[in-house]
Amino acid sequence: MTLATKFAVMRGPNGEFLGLNCKPDYIRQACESSLQNLGVEAIDLYYMHRQDPEVEIEEIVGTLAELVQEGKIKHIGLSEVDPPTLRRAHAVHPISALQTEYSLWSREPESEILAVCKELGITFVAYSPLGRGFLIGAIKSRTDLEEGDWRLTQPRFTEEAIQENLKFVEVIDQIAQRKGATKAQIALAWILSQNEEITTIPGTRKIHRLEENIAAHEVKLTATDLAEIEEHAPTDTVGERYG
Repeated sequence: MTLATKFAVMRGPNGEFLGLNCKPDYIRQACESSLQNLGVEAIDLYYMHRQDPEVEIEEIVGTLAELVQEGKIKHIGLSEVDPPTLRRAHAVHPISALQTEYSLWSREPESEILAVCKELGITFVAYSPLGRGFLIGAIKSRTDLEEGDWRLTQPRFTEEAIQENLKFVEVIDQIAQRKGATKAQIALAWILSQNEEITTIPGTRKIHRLEENIAAHEVKLTATDLAEIEEHAPTDTVGERYG
């Protein structure tokens, strides 16, 4: 088992966003709190959730490198950094993992960052691989989301965007029916087929969904399957990732 956690995003007592903090003192404070809360002597993989724009990446990774030397963390991870920043970070201390959004409707990493990760030997960790639940076909209109759902505030979940982006689900569904798999498994298998150094972290709150996601490793997409997805999936996603 690998235990991973993050620092950088500060939250208030009610979960409200209070900003980013990657200053050395805060990193150390956050690490100590995580060690105590998790009841462990060392964190296997410690991520910078987002970079504090007021702190250079060299200073951030330098502090994390000190925590590695002190035995408090074993490996360093980053999230949502661009290729130049990743290279600068890796020059200070080896980066073990980069976490970035990647799915059939969020393919930005393909332009450069996947290649950089492969070059540097960094595992690429795809978060939101199921498109925040959209790619499994559970959301066909805004009425499928409960009042107060964060997704209702996001550009990809306007009614117009949902209706246009359902074309992604249709392509996934066609492959799923032919393979005898679920749409979630096809969406995950597609990501895993892109690069052998990729892993995914689909979120779930139910055991049966966890088991379903794990079984995606058993789904093998053929060259024909992948070509069909490339041919029929939309080239553009309606709506930005974040509002």
